[in-house]
Amino acid sequence: MSLPDWIVLGLTLFCIVLYGMWKSGNNKNIDQFLMGNRSLPWYHVGFSVMATQASAITFLSAPGQAYSDGMRFVQFYFGLPLAMIVLCITFVPIFHRLKVYTAYEFLEQRFDLKTRALTAFLFLVLRSLSTGVAIYAPAIILSTILNINTVYTTLFIGGLVIFYTVYGGSKAVSYTQLLQMSIIFAGMFLAGILVVHLLPQGVGFTHAIKMAGKLGRMNVIDWKFDWDNRYNVWSGLIGGFFLQLSYFGTDQSQVGRYLTGSSIGQSRLGLIMNGLIKIPMQFLILLIGVLVFAFYQFNRPPMFFNNYEVDKVKQSSYATQYNYLDQQYTQAFEQRKAKANNLLTAIDSKNQDKIDHAQDDLKLADMQARIIRQDAIALMKKNNAAADDNDTNYVFLTFVKQYLPKGLVGLLIAIIFLASMGSTASALNSLASTTVIDIYKRTINKDASDRNYLLVSRLATVFWGVVCVIMALYASKLGNLLEAVNQLGSYVYGTVLGVFVVAFYMKRINGTSVFIGAIVSEAAILYLGLSKTVAYLWLNPIGCFLVMIVAYIMNKTMSQKSPVEVPVV
Repeated sequence: MSLPDWIVLGLTLFCIVLYGMWKSGNNKNIDQFLMGNRSLPWYHVGFSVMATQASAITFLSAPGQAYSDGMRFVQFYFGLPLAMIVLCITFVPIFHRLKVYTAYEFLEQRFDLKTRALTAFLFLVLRSLSTGVAIYAPAIILSTILNINTVYTTLFIGGLVIFYTVYGGSKAVSYTQLLQMSIIFAGMFLAGILVVHLLPQGVGFTHAIKMAGKLGRMNVIDWKFDWDNRYNVWSGLIGGFFLQLSYFGTDQSQVGRYLTGSSIGQSRLGLIMNGLIKIPMQFLILLIGVLVFAFYQFNRPPMFFNNYEVDKVKQSSYATQYNYLDQQYTQAFEQRKAKANNLLTAIDSKNQDKIDHAQDDLKLADMQARIIRQDAIALMKKNNAAADDNDTNYVFLTFVKQYLPKGLVGLLIAIIFLASMGSTASALNSLASTTVIDIYKRTINKDASDRNYLLVSRLATVFWGVVCVIMALYASKLGNLLEAVNQLGSYVYGTVLGVFVVAFYMKRINGTSVFIGAIVSEAAILYLGLSKTVAYLWLNPIGCFLVMIVAYIMNKTMSQKSPVEVPVV
């Protein structure tokens, strides 16, 4: 990066951290540290919820996902608006009325301590893993810029977020997220405009979209029902609904965001705002990836986007072979570029026979380039079996570094850092609140002072920050980070959602029955997921219904006295 880019990056990060620390004030108790005094307006809640979900993974991996697989990932979010409606009707009023710090407090009131402990444990495991992935995403950026190992950059990013989260608590997280999302929206919109501007003369937005569509990248809607297909309308509406409902309704990283609202109405408005904006936002981010794909039809892309892995093979005994493949790839690209121009000419002619013929030629040329690329990846793996052979996380970053003007490169990289800091800070805050409220305060020290609980909250934040950094060091093995984080969630969210659904709607089920149902469900989900029996989005409704069914059967079998009902508002 140039000096102006480093200045923009450094100033943006410094100002964000300073702003959050200034707005957080002086935390005197855990209500201020963990919940921001429950005083924030709806737009704070909405942006905070969005920033927690939209981590660096969203802005780093989503364009790469669209580049390699097209727009179909947007269907993942189709169940989100429905989930927001259910949350506003059921979850929000109950959590607010009971004045809980964490979602799992409610489960002890409804069931028993062991059910609360199980769900809190599942959350702690899942969120620490997912946060590790979120920390790793910006570490990729620094490692690419500085051409050093991601271990060092992971340690730096993790330390930065731990610092201001420990100092400022929940209010610092929320205020920084509000500013972060404002900068993110402006920067990504500008990036989309520049991608179109950088297309060759005579190639406009419409041409780019049509060409991408001919190569299978505008596959927004897929109506075909298929258990093995990760992304179609049905997996998005059904599986996505259960995943989003569980994530926003039972994951403390999100529950803690909307519990900071000053009232039930403010929390509801924040969630509705998220439901209305998230799908268009994700569509536009994926569309940037599609435009980058169209751009690289006319401008030679790297044979492999991860420079760190490329440098390793170029310094090995396989360097000559790799360089030969790189030359072949250049020739294949020139042929593909010619075919791409032919397709544009055919599209302008509106002659369908010419369009079909040019499309087939371009697909064949594209396949030849991909074969050479796969040979290069195989060479990398031969040189180093542990090499990361998935480079989708580096596609957008490579484009930004090579083609965007000075200053803007620093801003867009800062955006990815900001997204990571926002989601990671929320996660650390939620991990600390669950540890303190559901473990320390409940079972270890019930009558400590506010000062003691505040100190333990800070220490818990540091502890989980260190754990998440350790997890981040292994995140390179997970492939595309955007898919990885959602796959991890699907192993747990369905089970936890099932426990909450039983708590809200199946009033005669007792704690022991739902506890057994959760254990059975989680075992089944782990088997189905690890064996890849079904696509991961389906694990969420399967897990939810398994808890409900097993809990009902166990309750009937044991014929125990019904628990005290908790009225639903």
